[in-house]
Amino acid sequence: MTRPVPKPGPKPGPKPGPRPGSVARPAAAAGAAGAAGSTGPVAPAAAVRPSDPTRFGRIDDDGVVWVTTADGERRVGEWQAGTPAEGLAHFGRRYDDLATTVSQLESRLTAHPDEAAHVTADARKLLGELPTAEVVGDLPALERRLTALVDRATAAGEDEAARRRQQREEAVARKEALIAEAEELAAGDHEGPHGWRDASDRFTSVLDRWKAVRGIDKHTDDALWKRYRAARETFNERRSGHFADLDRARDRVRAYKEKLVVRAERLQNSTDWGATARAYRDLMAEWKAAGRAHRADDDRLWARFRAAQDVFFAARDADNARRDDEFAGNAERKLALLDEYDSRIDPAAGLDRARDLLRELEEKWDAIGFVPRDRVREFDDRLGALQSRVTDFADAQWRRTDPELQSRLDQFRDRAAQFTADAAAAAQAGKTKKAAELRAQAAQWEEWAATAAAAAGQED
Repeated sequence: MTRPVPKPGPKPGPKPGPRPGSVARPAAAAGAAGAAGSTGPVAPAAAVRPSDPTRFGRIDDDGVVWVTTADGERRVGEWQAGTPAEGLAHFGRRYDDLATTVSQLESRLTAHPDEAAHVTADARKLLGELPTAEVVGDLPALERRLTALVDRATAAGEDEAARRRQQREEAVARKEALIAEAEELAAGDHEGPHGWRDASDRFTSVLDRWKAVRGIDKHTDDALWKRYRAARETFNERRSGHFADLDRARDRVRAYKEKLVVRAERLQNSTDWGATARAYRDLMAEWKAAGRAHRADDDRLWARFRAAQDVFFAARDADNARRDDEFAGNAERKLALLDEYDSRIDPAAGLDRARDLLRELEEKWDAIGFVPRDRVREFDDRLGALQSRVTDFADAQWRRTDPELQSRLDQFRDRAAQFTADAAAAAQAGKTKKAAELRAQAAQWEEWAATAAAAAGQED
């Protein structure tokens, strides 16, 4: 039996899609969908071995392409552009492209579990398109792979969500701690030389650490930032108030020191050396107690204050130098007096005579006048030594002749003699223990008598 010859007429053209090169392959479409949701590079998939489309489909005599599924054959397109073998190879390559896309998703999930949500969406999309995919290949196997991939990606997504929740909680806790630190700084006491500067540096550190914290949703992060910003604004207001108060205080100090400078400049030409030097000392005490103005003001005012002092003290030093030159001769005359009277003033040879000579020396001493300032101590010490020579001898003589002291000394000696005699009597009577006690008492009284004699300047 012969096959009927088809009637002349236009053959039905291929549907858009089966013609090679005219329609995007499923792999390209799936890859585009994956790239749209991906946040990182897609991991390279293992090379897919080309499948044998002849095992899973056919092209009938009318050019209709069929694929074998679990439910039987399904039409996937038409082939009019070449031989049936070429047609099957074309639709087989499309299946291989689709299988490659699935492999890429599997590799992507393994390499980037944090992209599980995107992988799940892409895999479900492919799984939904599989019943109408215009490919020839082992569709049941591909369906099983996609189903397993969806399950794995879903589980990985849940793990990733849990990890992100934990990460978020930790990030929130870190920012809460930074807020607490900022609020503590905002309310803290920062008085001191560098208190506010150090606190500002700490706020900068808090902000740097804040910027390093990631993983918080925008709504929560905005609320946390609002709290941090409020603490920073409170701190800034307090710091501005502090420095405004400090500026006002420094302005008051500047005004006060300007008055001190005026007073210092009024004194700079005084020749009342002693009173003016004391006045400058008092001004310096006031200057130190006043505190600090702004550095530039303080330096400028101090330069004026110091200049006024320098004028006065330079003039005083010049006057002292002139006077010292004048007093150099006085020093020589006083040395001659000391040499003359040192050997003559001998209270042991006669106290009254020594006193007369000392008065004579002092009168001549005063008549000579001042000595250079740097030798005043030297001359005072030498004159004082002669004065002490006389007064010490007089004191010792008085102690030797003091009736009350002599009476006390006699009492001590009498008591010592009495205890000594009693001790001898006790020993004679055979009272050894009593004799020892009496001798000890006698020794004590003798010691007191010796002390009193030394105080009176007498030999015991």
